Formats: sequence, C-alpha cells, structure tokens
Amino acid sequence: MALRKAPSRIREFALIRTLARRFARHTTQLIRGIGDDAAVLASPAPGWWHVTTDLLAEGIHFDLRTAALESVGYRAAMANLSDIAAMGAVPRYVLISLALPSEFRTKQVVQLYTGLMQACRPHRVVLIGGDTSASKAGLFVSLTLLGTTKSGRALFRHGARVGDHIYVTGTLGDSLAGLQLLTHTASTGPAHRPCAPLRASHKRFLINRHLRPTARLAEGQWLNNARLATAAIDLSDGLSGDLRHLCEESRVGAEIDPSTLPISAACRAYAESRRLEPTLMALTGGEDYELLFTAPPAKQAAIARHARTRGFHVTRIGTIRPRGFGMQMKTPDGTMKPIPNTSYEHFR
Repeated sequence: MALRKAPSRIREFALIRTLARRFARHTTQLIRGIGDDAAVLASPAPGWWHVTTDLLAEGIHFDLRTAALESVGYRAAMANLSDIAAMGAVPRYVLISLALPSEFRTKQVVQLYTGLMQACRPHRVVLIGGDTSASKAGLFVSLTLLGTTKSGRALFRHGARVGDHIYVTGTLGDSLAGLQLLTHTASTGPAHRPCAPLRASHKRFLINRHLRPTARLAEGQWLNNARLATAAIDLSDGLSGDLRHLCEESRVGAEIDPSTLPISAACRAYAESRRLEPTLMALTGGEDYELLFTAPPAKQAAIARHARTRGFHVTRIGTIRPRGFGMQMKTPDGTMKPIPNTSYEHFR
C-alpha cells in the first residue's frame, strides 16, 4: 500500500497574509498590490516596460543540502535582476510564485522571502503579488520582474555589428568554482588531486560569488543611458553559450582572446589547486551574472574612462566578425580554433 504524506501545516491564506505584512511595500505608482486578483499599476511617463521571468527547480537550480533558503531566494532574485540589467532597465516590481513540499513550514518560506527581498530592496523593487501551491516534487520558485526604460532606449541582443569590440564586466568562472567547492564535483582522481592548498579567503570569496552573486544593474543602465553599447546579454549560462546567443541574434561571428578573460585571483588559485584550466572555467561557468556587451571601436576610450570614473570593472575580450567567421578563439601560437560550447543547457 502506498504511504500518504502528512498534510502540510502551512495554511495558504494565512501564509499570504504573513508574507504581505512582512514584505509588501507601497509606491505612488502602485494602485493595488497584494489582495486582489491582479495588481494595478499606474503607468509612469511614456516609456517601455521590460518583463522577465525565471523558474527555479530544486535539484536542478539549487540543492538545499548545500544552500540555505535565504541564499536560494537571493540567487533567484539576482537571476531576474540580471536579465533586467542586460536590457539597461531599472527594476520596479516583482511577483513571486512558490510550489511548496508538504514538509515546509511558514518559517522556511519567510527565510526564502528574506533572501529574495534582501536582493530586491537595495534596488527599490516592490513585491506586488504571486501565487502559492503545494508540490509533490520538491521546491519550485518562480519570479516575474518588471522594469522600465525610456521609450526607444534599451539594450538588445541583436544590435552587434562587425568590427564592434566585445567586453565583459567583472570576473568569470567564480560561481562555478564556488559551486564545485560546495558540492565537491571537481575530479579527485590521481591526475586531479589537489596540488596546492587553497586559502580560506579564496574559498569564502568563491562560495560567496556563487551564493550571493551581483546583478550589474548600474553598469547596464550606464551602457544604455550613455548609448555606449550596441548589444548586451547577461552571463547566466556561461560565456561560450551566451556569446553564441548574442551572435545568433545579431547574425554575426566572434573572435575572442582567452588570454584577456578576466579571472579572479581566487578562481586562478582554485584552478591551480585542482589542476584545472582557468580559461576553460571562465568559458564554461554560468551564473556569474556579469554582462557581456559589444560597442563600436570609437567608443573604446569613453568606455575605459567612464568605467574607471564609476569604479566599474570592464574588460575587452574580443571582436565581432562576419557571420561566416563563426565563433573562434586565439590559441597561444596565434592560430584560431572553434570556441567550444561548454555552457549549461536544459535538456542537453
């Protein structure tokens, strides 16, 4: 006889009241938030709305054995905020939907929301609704985020032109290294046995970069408002795959120089300790939530000057080529080889 799970101790409408009381806020443009069948917003000055959504599934996007619920919530919010950053938009409102296992308690849901709102509140993002459901297959978290730009002013993937320079913000590969430290997925056979100790400070940095990433909202708005970038995408699946997405939308090719990829000292130390190739980690690693963007050569000096003034870390890593060139990278001896598509892809 099949065993029946114990009924959940959570009561849906009591939970909604608790979450609304603790996390909902009011703005002048919010006519009605949580409490009706739909939220009602007053349209601001003429502009564009940007809407993005993400679904995170336990066992696919996160593991509750290695990540606290606050961290799960924080990363879920940052994934959506990063999408808004890639459009050069200002985030405004968020809707959160959950499917909860029967063993979950209200306290755990509050922990999840605490992380979500820790990520959202510094950017004045207001919670305006969502949904809750029971789940028989783990925790599911779905976010929908709304942001705005001026009309006719946004960054897209399809704007790259032949000759444009390719840039990235921040450093690459950190989140992958942090994930491997948390889950011990790096190879441990004789050929990959750690050959050097890893500093505790490096471990903390890499794990924090995985559990508490930063969406580059200020950088995206700067690139958009100053009309510096021709195209942009956030690095959620990995450089090798996300660059491919941008090039496909723009109908162009790309050439990158792996020696220029920005890799943190902590990631390099981790790669050395595991006898891994740091440039491969930079190409492969997803969920760094940095921005990849393109810009005309004539903007190079302005980008360098403005980035320095604002304290942004921006690195040129390559050049947009004609579509027939494909996706290639330089080798140390100066020859070209295809960029391997090592990024994460669902169902592959």
